[in-house]
Amino acid sequence: MKTLHTITEMRTFREGKNGVVAFVPTMGALHEGHVSLVRQARVMADGGARRGTVLASIFVNPTQFGPNEDFGKYPRTLESDQAMLQAAGCDAVFVPSAEEMYPGIRQTSTEHSARSISVDPGPLGDILDGAIRPGHFRGVCTVVAKLLNITQPTHLLLGQKDFQQQLVLRRMCADLNMPTEVVTCATLREADGLAMSSRNRYLSSTDRALAVALSQALDRARAAFAHGQRHAATLEHLMRARLDQDGIEVQYAVVRNQQTLAPFGEAIDGPAVALIAAKLGSTRLIDNQLLE
Repeated sequence: MKTLHTITEMRTFREGKNGVVAFVPTMGALHEGHVSLVRQARVMADGGARRGTVLASIFVNPTQFGPNEDFGKYPRTLESDQAMLQAAGCDAVFVPSAEEMYPGIRQTSTEHSARSISVDPGPLGDILDGAIRPGHFRGVCTVVAKLLNITQPTHLLLGQKDFQQQLVLRRMCADLNMPTEVVTCATLREADGLAMSSRNRYLSSTDRALAVALSQALDRARAAFAHGQRHAATLEHLMRARLDQDGIEVQYAVVRNQQTLAPFGEAIDGPAVALIAAKLGSTRLIDNQLLE
């Protein structure tokens, strides 16, 4: 596996690569959830008549962090990340500096993105996580658009755990006519149901034990939906009741349309997803579950 640090190096590596070129963007601090995306990318790349290419990136993107968020302490574990990517079948990983991606950058936050040419995420970027983290999805869209321009993949693999993010990026690729197919991959979970996340390592032992409440709350909504409950407000109450049981700080626990994230009226009348954002101590976690 090659490790490439400049845009020129990445573009030179990409030249002449035919067939599937599958790309997995990450911010590092990799876990088995990330690895599963790379493995799926490897299967996709090798499914054609000729061996394709699997690319990944490791870049802690400063423009998607707010001024008081955890950019400075976000875990950086490059050596172990590289080993995991290589073992999963990655052909090359792009590891640029902030200066390489944003020449002249001075502000390591969404402030820089707001003052520069950037990609507007549209209404989907202003609700739920976008309302709680203003400017976050502008930073996400901008960096992923840049990475897609640099790597030119045929396929972009994203995790379902970041449901709103994958929906925003899917819309960006469609609306901006980007020749990249977006593939959303299932959330990987720990044995007790906690969704795998790089931020899980921030949790204290006490908060780690409580964190399972997120998946349990989602399971309550899914079970009620499976038994015929079609009132979004009732499903939301079930989720909040489980989280309140452990005194967890809930930022949202909602049921929304899978394609638009719009709230439902009195009854659920389309494909639905239950979404939770909550804080345990200083750690913010998100999770979701499709209601089918």
